Amino acid sequence: MANVSYQIANLLEKMTSNDKDFRFMATNDLMTELQKDSIKLDDDSERKVVKMLLRLLEDKNGEVQNLAVKCLGPLVNKVKEYQVEGIVETLCVNMLSDTEQLRDISSIGLKTVISELPLGSNTLAANVCKKITGRLSSAIEKQEDVSVQLEALDILADLLSRFGGLLISFHPMLLNSLLPQLASPRQAVRKRTIVALSHLVMSCNASLYNTLIDYLLEGLSTSTSSSVSRTHIQCIASVCRQAGHRFGVQLWRVAPQVLKHSTDADEELREHCLQALEAIVLKCPKEVQPHIPTIIELCLKMITYDPNYNYEDDEEGGGGEDEEMEDESFEPEAYPESDSEEYSDDDDMSWKVRRAAAKCLESVITTRHELLAEMYQTVSPALIARFKEREENVKCDILSAYTALLRATRPPPALQAPIAPSDDSPQALLLQRVPGLVRGALRVIRGRSVRARACALSLLRELLVAAPGCLADHAARVIRALTPPLTDKGTASSMKIETLVFVVWLVRGHSTEAMRPHVAALLPAVLACVHDSFYKVTAEALRVLQTLVKVMRPLENIENIQGEVEPPAEELQRFVPAMYECTLVRLRATDMDQEVKERAIAACGQLICHFGDYLENELPVCLPIFLERLRNEITRLTTVKALTKIASSPLRIDLRPILSDAVPILGSFLRKNQRALKLSTLVLLDTLVQNYSNAISIELLSRVLMEVPALVCEADLHCAQTALALVKCACERCPAALTAEARNALTPNILTLARSPLLQGGALKAMVGVLSALVTADVAGCSRRELLSLLVAPVHANADHAATPHHIKQAYHSLAKCVAAVVVSGGSDALDITRGFLRDAAQPNSDTQHMFALLALAEIGRHLDLSSIPNLKEVLLASFAPSSEEVKSAASYALGSVAVGNLPEFLPFILNEIEAQPKRQYLLLHSLREIIACESCTPEGVEALRPFIPEIWIQLSKHCQCVEEGSRNVVAECLGKLCLLEPKDLLPHLKEFLKSPESLTRTTAVTAVKFTISDQPQAIDGMLRACMAELLVPLRDSELGVRRVALVAFNSAAHNKPSLVRDLLPDLLPTIYAETKVKKELIREVEMGPFKHSVDDGLDLRKAAFECMYTLLGTCLDRLDVFEFLRHVEDGLRDHYDIKMLTYLMCARLAHLCPAVVLQRLESLVEPLRATCTMKVKANSVKQEYEKQDELKRSALRAAAALLQIPDADKNPHLMDFVTQIKSFPDLQPIFESILKDSTGAGMDSNLMDQS
Repeated sequence: MANVSYQIANLLEKMTSNDKDFRFMATNDLMTELQKDSIKLDDDSERKVVKMLLRLLEDKNGEVQNLAVKCLGPLVNKVKEYQVEGIVETLCVNMLSDTEQLRDISSIGLKTVISELPLGSNTLAANVCKKITGRLSSAIEKQEDVSVQLEALDILADLLSRFGGLLISFHPMLLNSLLPQLASPRQAVRKRTIVALSHLVMSCNASLYNTLIDYLLEGLSTSTSSSVSRTHIQCIASVCRQAGHRFGVQLWRVAPQVLKHSTDADEELREHCLQALEAIVLKCPKEVQPHIPTIIELCLKMITYDPNYNYEDDEEGGGGEDEEMEDESFEPEAYPESDSEEYSDDDDMSWKVRRAAAKCLESVITTRHELLAEMYQTVSPALIARFKEREENVKCDILSAYTALLRATRPPPALQAPIAPSDDSPQALLLQRVPGLVRGALRVIRGRSVRARACALSLLRELLVAAPGCLADHAARVIRALTPPLTDKGTASSMKIETLVFVVWLVRGHSTEAMRPHVAALLPAVLACVHDSFYKVTAEALRVLQTLVKVMRPLENIENIQGEVEPPAEELQRFVPAMYECTLVRLRATDMDQEVKERAIAACGQLICHFGDYLENELPVCLPIFLERLRNEITRLTTVKALTKIASSPLRIDLRPILSDAVPILGSFLRKNQRALKLSTLVLLDTLVQNYSNAISIELLSRVLMEVPALVCEADLHCAQTALALVKCACERCPAALTAEARNALTPNILTLARSPLLQGGALKAMVGVLSALVTADVAGCSRRELLSLLVAPVHANADHAATPHHIKQAYHSLAKCVAAVVVSGGSDALDITRGFLRDAAQPNSDTQHMFALLALAEIGRHLDLSSIPNLKEVLLASFAPSSEEVKSAASYALGSVAVGNLPEFLPFILNEIEAQPKRQYLLLHSLREIIACESCTPEGVEALRPFIPEIWIQLSKHCQCVEEGSRNVVAECLGKLCLLEPKDLLPHLKEFLKSPESLTRTTAVTAVKFTISDQPQAIDGMLRACMAELLVPLRDSELGVRRVALVAFNSAAHNKPSLVRDLLPDLLPTIYAETKVKKELIREVEMGPFKHSVDDGLDLRKAAFECMYTLLGTCLDRLDVFEFLRHVEDGLRDHYDIKMLTYLMCARLAHLCPAVVLQRLESLVEPLRATCTMKVKANSVKQEYEKQDELKRSALRAAAALLQIPDADKNPHLMDFVTQIKSFPDLQPIFESILKDSTGAGMDSNLMDQS
């Protein structure tokens, strides 16, 4: 402390020097000290520093003054409150000084202090605000000097923006001071008054809000001056932008007045009216609905308002007959926008009206998705007609408005099965507009304005997203318009890059057949761009080149191509040498930008992959360069990917010249600590072994395989899977490479992974493939018997222990698949080995051994017919008896799996047993489910099962009323999966079950409906679409259980195939919303000893309803009334723990998808979040209760962070007050900061719940 005081005293002394440089340096050093978090000033130092800085504000040197002002910011947080109040007092006095320079610097000082006042410290902020406010108010009212008035208005706006909620007692006085300023003769005063008023309305009470609106409307209705009307309309727009959530209730009064003035002769007033309407449309989407047709009509009229210019000549010249002529050349001066330079009228303000109309139209388009079809009939042609606009700013906004229309027409990503659009759907109407739209956009692209051309390209790109493949018939004209800018030396680099990016979109957005005829027209321009001096243009051109290569000679299904590859068209063949040469130049260069190097490598690799047979003489030059790039740390990953393309080519490019050098390098990459490189290298090695095994020496491949064992581990299953694929390929193509050394290194790792409980999916499939390949290849030391004994060893070892850990038992399922792969892979003794497992199942030493034997029999039985083994059925049925649930489950699985090997033998037996053994019914039903699930996967399996379907259906229908829910669910799953196989015959029967008087039968039938809806296209889809309304009638069932499973079925449809329910939502949503309400009649009290406990029987139903709502957000947002939806979300925020968690996720998602709507409802969303975050757990609560509450708070904070991401949310006083409160809690503040950091760093994830 003493040291700090000494330093400060030293600096203060220098600040009194006559030398301005001394004063400047001392002030600069003081600021550095004040910015340190560790600095602490004693009372004396505080007083002296404050006094000195205030004195320096009057310094003769401007630079010293500026530095002194900057020091006030950090100083505010380092001195006591009374010192801050003293600073503010002095600055306020100085602001009214006669000296202009002192007034200005003091104003800046006040703004600095206000911006640095801590939000959390309400007492300091409140005291300072109260000191300033009165003085500012009087300065605004009485001060004759306009400059003081302007500064006071500026500071007041800042103050209200940050601390409006603390000044509630001053609000009436401030309103009285501000309103007269709207009539000020100075435009600057009026503008700043509007800003201050817009900040005031965010925190003032309803009475003052109404007073302001009354004043503005009264002024509008009585005004005879355009100036006053303009000011009042501007103020209305500003108030709406800042406090749109409160503006809706006033709209019935405001909208007619704004619309009335929008046809005034004053162009500036028209502009302000259109800007006000834009704000109203964006901020009050629900309340403005009745006025939307009038607003659209007004905007369409105003975008054509150009009284000083005649477009008739242009319209005649731009007709359809001349379009082919237009396409021939790139002559910007032939088009009307060049006239904007020839035509000049500085007083012409009509363009501002047109621009405001375009922006207003865009706001309507973005908020009224339900009017899309109508807008394609009215708005679309009007916008296309205005692409000829002469003013660049207006033209860009018109293009932006049409781009928004296309963006709104994008097909929902959740629609898996594309539905043919109806004639009046937005997609169908868009397709009708494509010719005119393309013609208009190309006209802009041929113009001079770089910005407008970029907007037109962006529009066409969005068109390809909204209607994929729609430019196929227009590709020739589009390419003719795109090539001149690419070859013209005067074209800006940014424009060339934009054009090249669009070319990639164009080519990828269409089939190769559609684009191939146009490649020859495009290639010369692209090749010219490859030679461009700007590296970004070169890089983008190389990417286009790579894309075009795939079109010139497609090899998509290279593994399916048999015999010779079809040659490309002759007109394209002539381009191959030029493409190769320009790519080679970039490939050879060592002084190129990294991006260009990578693009050149990728493009050259693609070129050789597709045209290697035309470049045979060039390969000796080119391949060594690839080898060099492979040795370079910067380019090695890109080179590995390029070589993978070349090696996988059906042209079988001769890679022998580089293989002996490349393979050891690739082997060394497997040791690198770079995952992407390891994975790509494994894929390349696999491809090389697959296609070039004869060219790779056994010694080289053996050395590579020595690097693989370290990658075969559970730490990275994807890497392990790729490594196992390489080993399998080596076994099949070059088994000699698996030397004793390589085997000894690999086998322990393979076996360890086979026993891992994490082994599943693709990695398990790869493991099964490797083991099968090892046995088939008859690799020494890996015979069937040897591998089998090694695989089952851990089972026998664990059989000696009384208890086996659960995670080891989990591994038995995958281990059994591995055993089956070894047993089934050839050899006549497979059945003998199987009999050994049957003996283990009949006379087990432990439950562990029993379970594994059953699982092994199951997996073997899937591939071999085991019906010849005596006692098999008896042993499997006997295994249903033990007390261990795991053994019973394994026995059930085994019986079903063994039946797959011989259906005629086992299936009738299982069906008879279901009837004869009521106590074992649940397990036998599981066996039946296993049969149906397994046979449904292949066409052969379906055909094998088909003769038994009627018999299975009859048996299952007898058990629809089973009291045990588990059995009912299995029956439902089987019924649903059978319906997928025979929809025409069985779906009518399922519909009959839905009408059953028995509630359990109805429950089973509805659950079965859920299993008919999968995320993949199915034959049943058309039938489901036709009768979905009938299948969802149980949503209104009288029984609670039926309604719950109906909601689950609806959720499945909304998630997997939203097209089934989209058109039914108007009828279904009220029912779903009704189920979100807490129903008191479903809450009962249960006595537990001396305590009474409330049980809510409606909780599961509500949870299912909220899950449906969450799903609809992602798949059917355009069919929801978001205001209504949000009202039910608000109810959920006060519900049970599970429902709160769901609704917090919904809040976050809604904030991302519908920010404008959420902004209006922030107040009602914030309060329940605040209640959760401030909730205290009872002192005697158990640990789980604490953990539950902690997770609830974290979820609420995540929702708050998502709300904070909404534009303008930081201006909402309720939300900011909540954020301040969060930051004042030491336990919540670090969590919230961490969430905010994650959300701003990576972008808030809109899909926050896994629904797989």
